[in-house]
This record gives sequence, structure tokens and C-alpha cells, in this order.
Amino acid sequence: MTNEPKTPSLSIAVAVGENFAIGKNNQLLWHMPADLKFFKQTTSGHTVVMGRKTFDSVGKPLPNRRNIVITRDSSLKIDGVEVVNSLEEAIEITKNEEKPVFIVGGAEIYRQALPKTNSLYLTTIHHTFDADTFFPAIDRNEWETVSSEPHKADEKNKYDYTFEVLKRK
Repeated sequence: MTNEPKTPSLSIAVAVGENFAIGKNNQLLWHMPADLKFFKQTTSGHTVVMGRKTFDSVGKPLPNRRNIVITRDSSLKIDGVEVVNSLEEAIEITKNEEKPVFIVGGAEIYRQALPKTNSLYLTTIHHTFDADTFFPAIDRNEWETVSSEPHKADEKNKYDYTFEVLKRK
């Protein structure tokens, strides 16, 4: 038996445009109720980890989830949120979690977390967006597609989109 430190199972939940765009001016690029519902169903009851700018764009702790915010500001206090100063610290305080811990943004947190991640819950919005923030490119050879659900645009969702679950090979 090894004495490796225990780490949580890390998953990423992200919606991207076809060019891996995720935001502009600290805002989402689309309003897709189906993706919001998928995100809520996927992460509800789990711990979510996000950067401070992502938290600011959301504006409040996500309900029915343990919320952890990463910031360089060691004096920051947010009601209903655990504040840490690094991804490593977030991983450390979630090491005993039984359920996967979800990384939910933003770009820098995704970049740091991607090599440590076991699963991707990826929504691809089938449109190329003008953006200033992008998800890191993923090498599809490193991932196995567990599920893929394509959907057509409708009266509530302006763009075609696909929900995928990918597991690291």
C-alpha cells in the first residue's frame, strides 16, 4: 500500500465556443438555459472551486454546493464561501471529499487544474465567439468520450450545442 497523499477526484465543468472562447470582459458570451441547467444538475451537491473573478461574475455562492474561491488577496472574506490562496490549497482542503470536486473557472484556474483533472463536463456551443478569455486547448487523444449529446438551437437556446463527458485515458 502506498502512502501517497489523498487527493480529491477533480472534474472540470466548462462551456466553450468552438474556438474555446469562455468569456469577454469577465462575462459569459451567451445565455443558454439548457447549459445552465446541465451545469446545475452536474455540480449540485458537490464542491465547486473558482477564481475570484469568476465568483464576482456569478455574484453569490452557488446554492447546494460547497463554494471555494481562490484569490491572491489573503484578507478577502466572503459570506458562505471558503477563501483560499491557491489551487493546491483548494485541493488540500477537499482531499477527503467522496464526490468529485468541480473546477468551474476561470481561465487561469482551468489552466492550472487541467493536468490534474480526471473528467471534463464540456458543453460546446457551436459558434465562434469574439472573446478575451479562452479555455486551454485539450488533446483529444488524452481523453475518452463517455457520453455526447448534441442538441439543436431552439427558442430558448440560440446556438446548437453538445454536452460531453470526457474521462482521462
